[in-house]
Amino acid sequence: MNTSNGRFKLVTAQVLDDRHLRRLAGGDVAAVRIPSLLPDGACRQTISALEVLPRELYDVTRVHPPIVRFGPALNDHRTDDDIDPLYWTLASSARTAWLHAELSPDPMRSMLKVLSTAWNQKVEVATIDARPTFAGVIREINAGTLVHNDSIAQELRPDILDQQISAQLALNVYLSVGASGGATTIWRRRWRPEDEASRISYGHKDIVVADAQSVTVSPAVGDALLFNSEYYHAVSPIRSGRRVSIAFFVGITCDDQLIVWS
Repeated sequence: MNTSNGRFKLVTAQVLDDRHLRRLAGGDVAAVRIPSLLPDGACRQTISALEVLPRELYDVTRVHPPIVRFGPALNDHRTDDDIDPLYWTLASSARTAWLHAELSPDPMRSMLKVLSTAWNQKVEVATIDARPTFAGVIREINAGTLVHNDSIAQELRPDILDQQISAQLALNVYLSVGASGGATTIWRRRWRPEDEASRISYGHKDIVVADAQSVTVSPAVGDALLFNSEYYHAVSPIRSGRRVSIAFFVGITCDDQLIVWS
C-alpha cells in the first residue's frame, strides 16, 4: 500500500516552526520537507571534505547492505546495558576532525539554527552521564536500507540519555542524491513485539509494513527531511552516483526542550 490520504502526508515548509515538530511527534503528518536548507555550494564543499574526514562502515555484522559514515552512531557501540567506552574516544575525534575541516557555512550550525528558531530556544546536544554525545553523522547510502525503525528507548534503554524524551524525530539534509532512486519511504506503522518474527539484522522483512499507509519522498540536493524515526522507514537503492546526507536524531524532551544525537 502506498498512499498518503488523510493526515499522514508530506508537508513542504519554506520555514520550519514548532507546529511541524509537534505534528510529527504526534503522527499527524508523515514528514516535513524544507527545500534548499543548504545551498549547493555548501553541499559540494561538505562532499569534498569527506575525502579527508575519517570514515568507516557501520557494524557489518549488523548493517547490510553496507553503509559508510563519518562520525560514530550510538547504537553501533551499545553493550548489554550501556555504551562501549570506545564510543567516547570516537566522538571526541570526530568533533575535532569536523572543526579542522573548517566548513563555511557549517552545515551542522545551519541545521541547528533552523531547529532552534523553530522551537524558539537553543537546541542542546544529548548527554549520557553528563558527557555530550556526537551529533551529525554523514552517511553514504547507495544500496538502500532495510525497512527499520529507530528508537533509542527500544535499541538501548529508556533512561540511557540524561534527558527523558517523549518523541524521537530524524533530520536529514541531502548533500548528494544520485541520478535516480534513493527515495525515503515512511510507513504509518510503529514497532510491535510480534514484529520480531520478521526481523532481519537491524531491520525487518517488507511484510511488516504490507498493509500500512505510506509516503515516499525523493529529496533534492540541499533539502532537509524531518520525520518520526519511530515509524518504519527505508531508503531505496540508487542506480548511479552517490546518495550522501548529514543526519541526526531530534528528541523532544518531557520538559519541552530539543536535544540532538546520532
